[in-house]
Amino acid sequence: MPAGTMDRRLNTAWWALRLALGIGPILAGLDKYFNRLTDWTMYLSPLATKVVPFSPSTFMHVVGAVEIIAGIIVLTRFTRIGSIIVGLWLLGIIVNLLTTGMFYDLAVRDFEIAVGAFALSRVTAYREDAQLGPTPAPSLKSELMTS
Repeated sequence: MPAGTMDRRLNTAWWALRLALGIGPILAGLDKYFNRLTDWTMYLSPLATKVVPFSPSTFMHVVGAVEIIAGIIVLTRFTRIGSIIVGLWLLGIIVNLLTTGMFYDLAVRDFEIAVGAFALSRVTAYREDAQLGPTPAPSLKSELMTS
């Protein structure tokens, strides 16, 4: 395959990751307002409830807004940045879950989803590089001239 082109077989994986990591946070974020999937406040660490200056329900509404925004970013042309945000957000959720003293299974699941978000950011970077074409490595002469 010529340099600067992406294997088209990666498109299916890219779209699957992009849709899952975009739609999933949007749906979970929306549910923070309705609690149809679960009562989200039960996953909030007692440590967090001591630190956060408002009710667990209000905190979950803020969490929901962040998740909705992150999911939308993943679905836009800023997929690479959005997937990094989703991955970092999931790492924060993992810390919260671990400090509850339970929900370790969910922490492991969220770690796996965070790895998927990292994979999406890397495949997106690869895809963007392929669309722009290869970037030539700077020559020693150009490096010396800019110093």
